[in-house]
Amino acid sequence: MDVSLRKDADAIISASLRAVLPDEAVRRALQTFQPRGGRVVLVAAGKAAWQMARAAVETLGRVDGGVVITKYGHVKGALPGVTCCEAGHPVPDANGFAATEQALAVVRGLTAADTVLFLLSGGGSALFEQPLLPATELQDITNQLLACGADIVEMNTVRKRLSGVKGGRFAQACAPAQVFSIVLSDILGDPLDMIASGPAAPDSSTCAQALAVAEKYHLTLSTQARALLGRETPKELTNVTTQITGSVRQLCAAATDTCRALGYEPVLLTDRLCCEAREAGSFLGAIARTHAGQGRRLAFIAGGETVVHLTGHGLGGRNQELVLAAAPALNGLHAAVFAVGSDGTDGPTDAAGGYVDGGTLAALTAHGLTVFDTLQKNDAYHALQAAGGLILTGPTGTNVNDVAVALVAGD
Repeated sequence: MDVSLRKDADAIISASLRAVLPDEAVRRALQTFQPRGGRVVLVAAGKAAWQMARAAVETLGRVDGGVVITKYGHVKGALPGVTCCEAGHPVPDANGFAATEQALAVVRGLTAADTVLFLLSGGGSALFEQPLLPATELQDITNQLLACGADIVEMNTVRKRLSGVKGGRFAQACAPAQVFSIVLSDILGDPLDMIASGPAAPDSSTCAQALAVAEKYHLTLSTQARALLGRETPKELTNVTTQITGSVRQLCAAATDTCRALGYEPVLLTDRLCCEAREAGSFLGAIARTHAGQGRRLAFIAGGETVVHLTGHGLGGRNQELVLAAAPALNGLHAAVFAVGSDGTDGPTDAAGGYVDGGTLAALTAHGLTVFDTLQKNDAYHALQAAGGLILTGPTGTNVNDVAVALVAGD
């Protein structure tokens, strides 16, 4: 392993994640928060829910009850006046359903003088859920969408129609209370109705689009599920005020600044990366190979969210697949590619992402592994583990998509 490049990669990751923690962003958003004088209840959902809720409670001093729903391992302690729950992601589970029912109970019976402070972050589509069909079928449809390579907008176009809280329905449940929504965006372009499937946003998608996604990916649906896809969602909400507090653009900007501080010439390729993970990795590896050996220290940055098409039964995540796919192009070069999810988790693993450099291919070969076979098995985690290429940050408390970087040393 190239120790100097790995050290730079770790520094870039650390600085970038610090820059997109939601604490200060939530405090800024609350400067315009003006409750009507009645009760203030808090509902937070998503991978960053606990961190956002802590910042809100500290800023406000107190809330009149609330519920936090986040991913397993993401609650860092008790919060005064708030019940903290952990649940399944990316596939919803019984704990998420029960926690959502608690959140609905908290907002039930509120008056026009009351306010719901709704803190939303990526991952909410799985974590904040009241299924309108049997839970096992909802889980099966979620698994189908994850396995077929559907992007997050396509997934949420379907999922919001199978839910009693998505697609603006949670805001309807809060009425006549006002909803002040603070959103940490994990979707390219920050479409409010798609972030966590838009529980407090009017839905811009249509039934026709939902049915088209089902046809495109040949989803197996019951008669009940297909009927729900034909049921329209709220197109107008009059009781919601929303502020977006962070997005992948900030993550990329922080990575760019850190690369420059470390002596690299940064090039932001895109903050809207959306393609197959292994294709993105091959592309970044090819870019590194083109520019290697030119006497310039270069950093190529891409932010967004790739997808994985499951062909095997291994362990991994999209960022791990991305970097593994870059390894062949880097072979023998003084260059590296790394990628991380800003939430600190990549797929159903304890890794945030992965790192490869010019020595990774040889390390894999020494363990009897090939990149092609590993990707076919979707087993990037174990391959990177063998090569010392896993990136472990633990849950970060934020969630604003992913960042991938190709570093080219100057020699």
